[in-house]
Amino acid sequence: MASILANLPATPLVHHKPQPLLTTVGIFSVSTSKERGSRLAVVVKATGESSDSSTSLSIVKSVQNIWDKSEDRVAIIGLGFAGVVALWASANLITAIDKLPLIPSALEFIGILFSAWFTYRYLLFKPDREELFQSVKKSISDILGQ
Repeated sequence: MASILANLPATPLVHHKPQPLLTTVGIFSVSTSKERGSRLAVVVKATGESSDSSTSLSIVKSVQNIWDKSEDRVAIIGLGFAGVVALWASANLITAIDKLPLIPSALEFIGILFSAWFTYRYLLFKPDREELFQSVKKSISDILGQ
């Protein structure tokens, strides 16, 4: 069950008529209560079952399976540490390149040209989009070993 708690000013949520704007709709329940006279607290609760077929949950489960099946966990931790170091080094490299004259402008122009080419090649027409989706799905299945 998910819930949201927000403190909002009381005046925009209520009409000058005697009935409030907030009511119970569908499976969402909305309750209001006054706090300190000038504020209105709103609690929204949504009930329902979450979907286990979402991509993020399947990625987490596949990572857990890889962790459970691995025999050399020290190597996996080392690879994770190397990934963090590589991310830190690439961020510093980009910062150093950004300080050089003319290079950031040239790289930005190249990025704009590549983005325009990618849009024309893969995103404008439906058959090209389908080709891109197939390529992405194939790459993901190759990476996950499915």
